[in-house]
Amino acid sequence: MNILILTNTFSPHVGGVARSVTAFTEEYRTRGHRVLVVAPEFPDMPQHEVDVVRIPAIQNFNASDFSVVLPIHPPLTDTLDAFRPDVVHSQHPFLLGMTAVRIARRRGLPLVFTHHTLYERYTHYVPGDSPALKRFTIELATRYANLADQVFAPSESIRDLLQQRGVVTPIAVVPTGVRLEHFAHGDGPAFRRQMGIPEDAFVVGHLGRLAPEKNLEFLARAVADFVGSQPHAHFLVIGSGPAEAAMRDVFARAGLEARLHVAGILQQQALADALHAMDVFAFASTSETQGMVLTEAMAAGLPVVALDAPGAREVVRDRHNGRLLHEATPAAFSAALQWVASLDAGSVRGLKQAALDTAEAFSMPRSADRALACYESLKPGKAAGSGADVSAWEEVMTAISTEWDILKSVAGAGDAALGTRLFPEKED
Repeated sequence: MNILILTNTFSPHVGGVARSVTAFTEEYRTRGHRVLVVAPEFPDMPQHEVDVVRIPAIQNFNASDFSVVLPIHPPLTDTLDAFRPDVVHSQHPFLLGMTAVRIARRRGLPLVFTHHTLYERYTHYVPGDSPALKRFTIELATRYANLADQVFAPSESIRDLLQQRGVVTPIAVVPTGVRLEHFAHGDGPAFRRQMGIPEDAFVVGHLGRLAPEKNLEFLARAVADFVGSQPHAHFLVIGSGPAEAAMRDVFARAGLEARLHVAGILQQQALADALHAMDVFAFASTSETQGMVLTEAMAAGLPVVALDAPGAREVVRDRHNGRLLHEATPAAFSAALQWVASLDAGSVRGLKQAALDTAEAFSMPRSADRALACYESLKPGKAAGSGADVSAWEEVMTAISTEWDILKSVAGAGDAALGTRLFPEKED
């Protein structure tokens, strides 16, 4: 099968969507499928990429680590004619997501959309953030989903939320799977020595983009409270981003700077080593659609303490493979970390085994099986190719219809956000 993926974020950007696209792409190719990825340019991106088309983009949009594709980009027609996709998979409802709609309609191909993100939690990256803008992003994503033939939700919580918001397109729950072999083995003691963490320390760990929407100041306060009560406790953070300063400030005000260790962005074996240097994984984000870093931590045998939120509640079972907290206070979170730290060796082994079993249930092969089964159920009888068998008039009418649907989607989202009806909802 030839799978076309369009994404607004991709390697070397470090984030959930980029990692998801990379993981699925690698798994599909391992199974003999061809995958063509269309993505923006990023600084320091690989020089020689196979079956990746890069689109010129504005870098570090609004002081973030995101790239924003330019509205005019090189035509993809010749590349797509040669590739002959069977299915178009969009990862976003805007920018290259709109290009995905045009490609699918023009070529008579099924369009799949993964609703990776609660976009209303990210509007602070856009100038003019407001409640109306948050409503607009919700409406735009919902209406975009209804332009697709199949929607992938990363978790049951997000599937239910999308249905409540009015998505009528069929929704399949397809989380990004974890590569168990990437996290099964690591040299934790060596990583502790590298970071200056004592061998006998109890290490609370965290992995992720250090961004405001990840609730990291809350996490820092909770972990600082725990670390302050435990002379041998340390906090190891893997990642980078604008929230790092706030986290350091929390520990500095508590007089605990020496027990906060920020290792920056790590990949491959270094990441596995860092996870194996931890005793428990702490996660306080409420903006996730799935618990990708949670399953990675569990693949390293780590119990998890997390707030009850979409993504986390599908992965963490309270007192089975960690703690899932309904009370979102630093004191409750600190107490949960204390609960893990106070367990006897046998109970800790039970938590770790349960974590490993959970990671197995979220393995990459299982997730790829679900995705490929959906592709197969949607795939046309033959590849659409260049559309040479479609008359010029039909092509023009398809293009007009597609642009009209996109315009209705965007304008309708704006109407809903502003509480107006300037654009007719039911007009065809």
